[in-house]
Amino acid sequence: MKTLLKKLGRYLTDQKYRFLVNSYLYGYPNMHDDQYLQKKFRITMGYELDLDSPVTLNEKLQWLKLYDRKTAYTVMVDKYLVRQYIAQKIGEEYLIPLLGVWDSPDQIDFDSLPDQFVLKCNHNSGLGMCICSDRSEIDIRKVRNGLARGLRQDYWRTGREWPYKNVPRKIIAEQFLKSDAGGLTDYKIHCFNGVPKFILVCRDRFAQSGLTEDFYTVEWERMQVKRPGIPNAATPVPRPEGLEQMLRLAGKLSENIPFIRIDFYFAAGKIYFSELTFYPASGFEPYDPPEWDKTFGAWLTLPIRYQKGEKRK
Repeated sequence: MKTLLKKLGRYLTDQKYRFLVNSYLYGYPNMHDDQYLQKKFRITMGYELDLDSPVTLNEKLQWLKLYDRKTAYTVMVDKYLVRQYIAQKIGEEYLIPLLGVWDSPDQIDFDSLPDQFVLKCNHNSGLGMCICSDRSEIDIRKVRNGLARGLRQDYWRTGREWPYKNVPRKIIAEQFLKSDAGGLTDYKIHCFNGVPKFILVCRDRFAQSGLTEDFYTVEWERMQVKRPGIPNAATPVPRPEGLEQMLRLAGKLSENIPFIRIDFYFAAGKIYFSELTFYPASGFEPYDPPEWDKTFGAWLTLPIRYQKGEKRK
């Protein structure tokens, strides 16, 4: 109760905090994207968003939200339709097997699913997800309620990640991939103008010790950078067997795209595609040390139609 009252007091007295809370709840739908992103960026990042001459990666991600809008991106963020895209680009052998797709959680026949599976919404980033390692132990009602909540989420609003706005909402079930106790290791390959430049390795997401993150070069050298509040692994991450193949696939998937993150899993000796992300952390998360934000930004050349001082459309 004390914590709730403290948050309420802050909400009433702190204008910046109130904006962030409100942006999460309903995203100011009547505020223009440009104005909304500038205000949110100033509050979360601590400096003004320069859309005329962006320098940092986070600034350039905001620019891309506003001015690099291709209809294909909506398919690419759709966790259901992207499967066809991936099959055509690199081959269906990299897809996690699909177990089912539904428009509503009430349509799911849990008895038809295997003992282990993953359920998730196709239009958001985890809300409502169910990772089931034993079907006999899950609370089906709770799972349905979580998925229903996920389907209701207007994911695009809070960060104005416009590709998610028009994704037809569905629930998909995928095969459960075996992993260690902490969960699957996630290899997030960041690609700049079609070139893989570094890999963010996420491990132990479901371990008691908590999530760890480590940045590696494409030569698998550990980088001296982190995201604030998330620790590095206690020991170096082993170089994955499929690294060269993952980098090759990421290069192919990132062709003709200014910036994109390609996520893969490596399980039981096989590479699996996870997802495509255009705006990591929605472009609102700093790096430690902060100089890396400028370094990463320098690696990204914005589309040629953008010129310094050009009037934005």
